[in-house]
Amino acid sequence: MDAVFLDLASLCLRWLHMIAGMAWIGASFYFIHLDLGLKPVAGIKDGSQSEVWEVHGGGFYRAVKYLVAPPQLPAKLVWFKWEAYSTWLSGFALMIATYYVNADLFLIDPSVLEMSPNTAIAVSIATLLAGWLGYEALCRSPLGRRDNLLAAIGFVFLVAIAYGFTHVFSGRGAFIQTGALIGTIMVANVFVVIIPGQKKMVASMVAGEAPDPEYGRQGKQRSVHNNYLTLPVVFLMISNHYPLMFGTRYNWLIFAIVLVLGFLIRHFYNLRHAGRPNPWWTWALAAAGIAAIAWLAWSGSQAAQTAEATAPHASFADAADVVSTRCIMCHTAAPVWAGIVAPPKGVRLDSPEEIRRHAGEIRTYAVLTHTMPPGNVTDMSEDERQILAAGLASLTTTR
Repeated sequence: MDAVFLDLASLCLRWLHMIAGMAWIGASFYFIHLDLGLKPVAGIKDGSQSEVWEVHGGGFYRAVKYLVAPPQLPAKLVWFKWEAYSTWLSGFALMIATYYVNADLFLIDPSVLEMSPNTAIAVSIATLLAGWLGYEALCRSPLGRRDNLLAAIGFVFLVAIAYGFTHVFSGRGAFIQTGALIGTIMVANVFVVIIPGQKKMVASMVAGEAPDPEYGRQGKQRSVHNNYLTLPVVFLMISNHYPLMFGTRYNWLIFAIVLVLGFLIRHFYNLRHAGRPNPWWTWALAAAGIAAIAWLAWSGSQAAQTAEATAPHASFADAADVVSTRCIMCHTAAPVWAGIVAPPKGVRLDSPEEIRRHAGEIRTYAVLTHTMPPGNVTDMSEDERQILAAGLASLTTTR
């Protein structure tokens, strides 16, 4: 019953996380678009700086931006913050339900680093806090006044952290931990900088004082950071379904390229929304980046492919024996592994027919990337992986 409850809780949290994330990303992209699309208006006396006219859903809208703040606050002021907060809260709860409760399966890989589930969870939480504090220190240092240099150093900072995570957690755990760190940085930008700065500006106006424009500058800077980090963090959150991304020895380098791709794509749209010439060259670089990721995913599994090519002769029956010994406790109609109530992804391997049907997935997960069994919890040996490779390959030669 506990496992059923946990599975249902995970589903509800994932649903909430996706909905909240769409609301946050949508609002973020809209306001970046709005800000870049604003045009100066001559002759305005009320302190406004620019405006834009928009049409949507059969109606016309006029948005006006003030240089610092309007001369008088409206009776009702709409704040955009809970989209961000609910995304992080639901995401962290989902991480607990998936990666912390099942740390031995999804967070730990003994071939990377031997540690207990409690240690892995403690390291995960500590590095989330330390990573955010490091980012915050960079932004509050003199670098915070030099946006381009800050971005370059921030890129190196994130890639270095991701590289470190790949030497602590499983490949899947490293990617989700990196995504969780970036998500923490993004929501902290809202919670620690953007919203408090806006509240101080409002308080100044209520007190009849001129708001400090520095709060607006800091908020704008962090908003831009969030804008450029959005696409990479979404990639990291969905990557756990694609072992060729996180399960190769070049996974940290794939992440570095994804950071660049996210920047390029957002840069294209940001310039487009600002009315500047479309930088079509960004799509050429993005295509090259995708090709580089494909090559890294392929070459990262070359050692496995070489072993597969030189594997000793084995029959399909030999491969089926390995599956029944190392995989069947989860991939069966009634899993016996604690916390698993249904075969993962609906994949059953409890009959020769099912093994044949899923032969391609078995090869990808267990031979090319070694991401299954997760954390190698059933101690599948290299010899057994070679038997799997040769036995499954015999299917194509006997057809």
